[in-house]
Amino acid sequence: MHYSSLEPQLPITHVDLARRRELKLIALQGIPEVEHGSDLPRLLSAAVEQNGLRLEPDDVVVIAQKIVSKSEGRLVQLTTVEPSPRAIELAQVVDKDPRLVELMLRESVDVLRARRGVIILEHRLGFVMANAGIDQSNVPGSDNDDVALLLPSDPDDSARRIRQGLRNACGVDVAVIINDSFGRAWRNGVTGVAIGVAGVPAVVDLRGETDREGRVLRVTQIAAADELAAAASLVMGQADEGCPAVLARGFPYARRDSSARELVRPRDEDLFR
Repeated sequence: MHYSSLEPQLPITHVDLARRRELKLIALQGIPEVEHGSDLPRLLSAAVEQNGLRLEPDDVVVIAQKIVSKSEGRLVQLTTVEPSPRAIELAQVVDKDPRLVELMLRESVDVLRARRGVIILEHRLGFVMANAGIDQSNVPGSDNDDVALLLPSDPDDSARRIRQGLRNACGVDVAVIINDSFGRAWRNGVTGVAIGVAGVPAVVDLRGETDREGRVLRVTQIAAADELAAAASLVMGQADEGCPAVLARGFPYARRDSSARELVRPRDEDLFR
């Protein structure tokens, strides 16, 4: 999907100024350990009820990628992985398990950077990320480093299915964001980003709108889904907090169908590759 730097391609999504005054982020406590085949909409709707809440039409449920991947059976036993010659060679450069590197290569379309301890790849979904999003933290069986967790096969589709499941379970059409933690070029630390989106704009395109002085905005596009994903990450935590879902209330932009792919800059517009 291509977005010109000069002409708006996405529908302009206006801000609801009345709702912008307050954004509530509520941790959905009590979600049990998720396994392959777990019914996430049922677990999420039960958590909403257990926390004394009711879903409202403008709510957004932000869900950690990890529990989505677990429910979809994206766990891989490394004992089943046979590393290729390329993976073995690259593993020596980055000082990682060749079996993990093999999984990274299978999940990716290009290796962008590799040095000791670091491998940055272009994931098959278009995301540029460390380790192709493969994780071993907070994964059952990973204490012996023999289990790895991959990203969902299609996070946008996962978000759509969870959204439909919540609609069926609760009778309310909420939006869903699946978030993950990414590092960033030129900045230290990780932050939450949206890798799956359903029901809210991933990007809010304000090109063609005017500022307070009447000047036409020419380049302003807001990564709205990323902003909410990052905010929800503050509530979820990054270690042993055990809070994989957050209810967000007060998202200030008009709802529309969307996709996390809107957030991926096309290669021909990427000045650094």
